[in-house]
Amino acid sequence: MNVKRTFGIILTILGIFGLIYAAILFMDAKGSNSQIKALIVYGILGAIFFFTGIGLVRTTSDDARPPV
Repeated sequence: MNVKRTFGIILTILGIFGLIYAAILFMDAKGSNSQIKALIVYGILGAIFFFTGIGLVRTTSDDARPPV
């Protein structure tokens, strides 16, 4: 099992949850400054985690070879 690939999957899942939470905040936003700040923070962090995780999963080579 590759540690980088596993970490990439974890980051991707955290990014998805962050983006979903940002979408929920967006739907319930009334326009106050604290809600807008939270929406921006969760959206940006979710996007960073998501794209970093996807990048790790894509670029990590799979070294799983069958036993000899």
